[in-house]
Amino acid sequence: MPVSRRRRTSRAVLAAGVTVALCTAFGVASARATDRDVSDGLFLTVSGAGDTWIHGVRLFCPDTRGTHPHGAAACAELASAHGDLNALRGDPHICTREYDPVTVAASGHWRGRTVTWHRQFPNACTMDAATGPVFRF
Repeated sequence: MPVSRRRRTSRAVLAAGVTVALCTAFGVASARATDRDVSDGLFLTVSGAGDTWIHGVRLFCPDTRGTHPHGAAACAELASAHGDLNALRGDPHICTREYDPVTVAASGHWRGRTVTWHRQFPNACTMDAATGPVFRF
């Protein structure tokens, strides 16, 4: 079935509109990326057993834009640990012995130093007790 000239024109206009919208969106995203030094930030993730779910957030310190729900506290926790995620004080509290493993990871740069870190916890409560506000998102 032949496509009419009008239909081809409307498809071309639609494709051009989508292209302009995507270019504009990527332009805005790259403009935001240049607002701060993108080389100094951490991408944090929390994932469930077997990667059945995953959450991630980008943390810049100081977290002035609110990209991390507890950014100020997370930055303070990282600063007190000198960027060493193994040295986080966390928020010690009692947890159940339920086994529903979660994996946390951090990658990026902390004050000029490259960070690549991950750890598995038996459940979300023990993760929260060990890492405090850093992975609380």
